[in-house]
Amino acid sequence: MELHETLSLQDCPYCGGAGLLEEEQGGGWYVMCVDCGSQTAAIDFRTPEERPEAARKAAYLWNIGKILRNNAGD
Repeated sequence: MELHETLSLQDCPYCGGAGLLEEEQGGGWYVMCVDCGSQTAAIDFRTPEERPEAARKAAYLWNIGKILRNNAGD
């Protein structure tokens, strides 16, 4: 089962858009809003064993509202 399927993400606290769990090129996870681009900080991992916990931490940050707002269009 994929990590994406096991983690529940709340809607974006800024715009209400859907959160999407993304993996950086083999080194970390973050959650990003598909509508406004707000996102969590990247949670790095070094080994395959650390990978699931890093994804859970990124989802947790998103769900408690610890995100960076993308204001590029403002």
